[in-house]
Amino acid sequence: MKNSYSTSLNLQSVDVALLIFRIAISALMLTHGIPKLITFFNSEEIAFADPIGLGETVSFTLAVFAEFVCAVLIIFGFATRLAAIPLIITMAVAALIVHIPDGFGRQELPLLYMFGFILLLLTGAGKYSVDHFLLLKKK
Repeated sequence: MKNSYSTSLNLQSVDVALLIFRIAISALMLTHGIPKLITFFNSEEIAFADPIGLGETVSFTLAVFAEFVCAVLIIFGFATRLAAIPLIITMAVAALIVHIPDGFGRQELPLLYMFGFILLLLTGAGKYSVDHFLLLKKK
């Protein structure tokens, strides 16, 4: 039988782990999102894949939204579960449509990101987040 100290320590460890994971995976995603954001505002002509037939500009805009805006939201733990959804979709499209002909070596990174954001969709941001603070304020 576990004592309450052990259970409390484990819950705190999970929240710290979620904080570290959330910041790390989103900061790494920003290395893809920031260059796209810069291109979005600086380029007159956008050359980007159109994997699902929405048009290059729409596809690029959705990728910028996911990889920059949603990643920043997740870093702060604000609307984490909702922000994870566009990232999951973007990474699924990258891995399972765009990089299918390139083989697993090019699919691996978007799959890792996708599963990381699925984890955040399922767990939420944890205690150290804006989401948690807003939930406490509601009570």
